[in-house]
Amino acid sequence: MLPRPTDGVVCADCWRRVARITPPLCDACGAPLAADPAAADAALPCRRCPAGPAPPGALERCRAAGWYDGALGAIIQAFKYQGRQSLAAPLAALMREAGRELLDAADLVVPVPLHPRRRWERGFNQSRDLAARLGPPLADILLRIRHAPPQATLPAGRRQANVQGAFELTGRAWLRAGAVVAGKTIVVADDVLTTGATLAACARVLRAAGAREIYGLTAARVADRPPRQRPRPPRAPAARRPPTATRAAAPGAGSSP
Repeated sequence: MLPRPTDGVVCADCWRRVARITPPLCDACGAPLAADPAAADAALPCRRCPAGPAPPGALERCRAAGWYDGALGAIIQAFKYQGRQSLAAPLAALMREAGRELLDAADLVVPVPLHPRRRWERGFNQSRDLAARLGPPLADILLRIRHAPPQATLPAGRRQANVQGAFELTGRAWLRAGAVVAGKTIVVADDVLTTGATLAACARVLRAAGAREIYGLTAARVADRPPRQRPRPPRAPAARRPPTATRAAAPGAGSSP
């Protein structure tokens, strides 16, 4: 039971237990770095991110507020799957704190769209609820045109193909792409970053329409897990050697014959 139910559907202690993602971070993907890069280069990328301009379809920079486990994972699941839309405001506040530099440079915030069927089933688009509270002007200029399984239900290796060709500009934005997108710095907002496939698919559409820079901002990020190792086959039991015959010990001194 909540100690102060009128304060919201999540207690203050749960918010305090949210595991934040804090610097030092890779300047490109936002993953934590093992060592502070300030002594060498404040814009140092991690080993997985190439130095230089972002390749086609990639985002220049990405940030997430916290890790998608524990308290934050439970909060996002309540927001997304239980219709707790009042959680959008405090989650967006975490995103504003984590992505302040990105939002300060942005001309527009574009939410990751839901397919109309899933939007009807859920009743709302959680990404739009978050994007509307981030500060820069909201631009609903992307459509999801292909209904596909949710990314969360797929293994990492299938997520890229699952969103390939799934997004396009809305009809109105397509006609006005030069004014709406071209030359703009855009933040694409979503609830959870796993492999980055969804954000990258949106970025490809926006870049093709002339966007200058594209950033990604999410409420949570799934922690990278080490690859699963195949179990080693059990060792065959060692062959038991037959017992060797031993000579009887000589009688000790004073013993009976």
